[in-house]
Amino acid sequence: MQPDTDAAPDGDPASATPEPLDATRARRRGRLRKIRRIAYGCFGVLVGLPLIAFWIAYLLLDVRSPQDVLASLDKTVVLNYSDGSELLKVLPADGDRSFVPYDKVPAKLRDAIIATEDPTFWDNAGFDPTGIGRALLTGVGGGSGITQQYIKKSTGDDDATITRKLQELVLATKVTQQQSKEQIFTSYVNIISFGRGTFGPAAAMNAFFGRPLDNGLTWSEAAFLAGMIQSPSVHDPAVSGDAHAAKRWQYVRDKLVARGYVKGADAAAMAYPGKEILPPSETRASVTYDEYHVKQQVLSELEQDGFPLSRLQQGNLVVQTTLDRTAQAAARSALAGRLKGEPKEFRGALVSVDPATGAVRAYDGGDNGVRDYAGTAHALGSAFYPFTLAGGLRAGVSPDQPVPAPPQLDFLGEDFSYPARCPSTCTLRTAMTSGADTPYIGLAKRLGPDAVSAAARDAGIPAEVDGTPTLREKDGYLIGSGIAVGRYPLRPLDVAGAYATFADHGVKVAPHLVDKVLDREGNVVWEHDSDPRPAFSEDEGVSAKVAAGVTNVLQTFLPDGRPAALRTGEFQHGNSADNQDAWAVGYTPQLATAVWVGSDDERRLFDAEGKKVVGASVPADVWRGFMVEASRGMVVEGFSGGGGR
Repeated sequence: MQPDTDAAPDGDPASATPEPLDATRARRRGRLRKIRRIAYGCFGVLVGLPLIAFWIAYLLLDVRSPQDVLASLDKTVVLNYSDGSELLKVLPADGDRSFVPYDKVPAKLRDAIIATEDPTFWDNAGFDPTGIGRALLTGVGGGSGITQQYIKKSTGDDDATITRKLQELVLATKVTQQQSKEQIFTSYVNIISFGRGTFGPAAAMNAFFGRPLDNGLTWSEAAFLAGMIQSPSVHDPAVSGDAHAAKRWQYVRDKLVARGYVKGADAAAMAYPGKEILPPSETRASVTYDEYHVKQQVLSELEQDGFPLSRLQQGNLVVQTTLDRTAQAAARSALAGRLKGEPKEFRGALVSVDPATGAVRAYDGGDNGVRDYAGTAHALGSAFYPFTLAGGLRAGVSPDQPVPAPPQLDFLGEDFSYPARCPSTCTLRTAMTSGADTPYIGLAKRLGPDAVSAAARDAGIPAEVDGTPTLREKDGYLIGSGIAVGRYPLRPLDVAGAYATFADHGVKVAPHLVDKVLDREGNVVWEHDSDPRPAFSEDEGVSAKVAAGVTNVLQTFLPDGRPAALRTGEFQHGNSADNQDAWAVGYTPQLATAVWVGSDDERRLFDAEGKKVVGASVPADVWRGFMVEASRGMVVEGFSGGGGR
């Protein structure tokens, strides 16, 4: 019998009865249902939980009224010396918190604020989706509109965290649903800071223009006030000067024009209202001018560190500065005492820094008005030469190698002519001590302007101040021949910090006036991080050798015998042989101090006896007087390390 050809051996798939098609489809549908259930569950967790959290927060969180917020802001901020004793208080002035209803805020000011701070305010849902997304992705906040800014100010929470941003989202949504846009704007504008310790437009109008807030407000004045909101401690012309304030004003003016608020003749008539802006001394003076400069510098630094005045006031916080009580008193005594009896147009400034930490121990911007001469840039002149020397030492140049000292020298197309002052055998060392100029102009020519600028930057001269590049021509890019003779203006604060790098063996630390922020119980809320690093090379030894070489050339002694290093210098007035700026900058291992003497209008300087002012006269007298008094009680230290010989 022949086998059945249709049969299959046991275990062969062909021997199994084919599964019905409906059963296969049913099994597939079951798997799909299971996948969908899992997907729905995951979606529910990812979406449902945040929605539940949102609505719970919506029910629990609330926004305080502007009147309540204003009441909580009415607190004094105390600034202390480094030893914890009181330096001064930041007191809210009478009337600084007057509530202004919506219809009493001039329309021009409303438009200027909205055009600058939140152009979609009238139409948005109360929050900026871009800012929320950035916070979720990076953990950093940003992009807040008017409603969000009000939430931050009313809660006192300005931390750039996801939690804060999500809370801000909930409250912004809630307040937008519960209040009209007019109510939200009223709340916002009455608790926002406009600078000079003011909150609200009425106080701001009085603080800057000395008159009540009314419909007589001009477009130019409105643009100025609106521009203050972003960074009030920085944009005040009394702090940063008219050039900086005018730049900010122009930004707001351009927004008003671009967004159609100001047109035609009104736009053409707008001009920066610099002449109408009153100094703080005329509207809210409660401290001396030198104290005012300290206060403004501290508040400006705190604002950059995330602690604007409003946050300090709301949190009832205490600021511990780096200022030393003895050193601060010595600065005032040395500066005011030496300038007493000199021509009335003389102005002066003194800044002293702890080289090891960057802590500013004394800060005196003068007591002649609201202009802070310690925070204002002046031409450094021949006191810039130690930076050129540092560049040469880094390139392997010896300070004792003979160098040319021609009476005339061309650098980058400019002819420099100076009297011969160097000994017959001139070196960079003897040129420094004799006051010869062309050897250092020649060194700048040999190194190139980029290398000279880099040496000063590496020592600690910042790349820019308030958005304006340093050590550059007006275009902000080119380095001209002025780099060779210290023509580019620098702040005494930055000069003291850069010289401090030489004092601390080539280790750079940025100068600062704020040590820490404390709550009323003494707990540290925030503390400054100095972040020291080698300045002239990643190799600490190389950087130390460059610094030691500069110190070796500048070495001298204080009147009490303490080892020190000092460079005096001047900047000439135009093409004359007279000077308009005079400096004395130097250090011991414990203190680096810069002293500047000049005037408001860059005139030629002659002392009470009619003699030409040089760095070795009035500024050096101030420097020595301060250094002896401020160093009293300190251990006498010498400069360790070699280099340069």
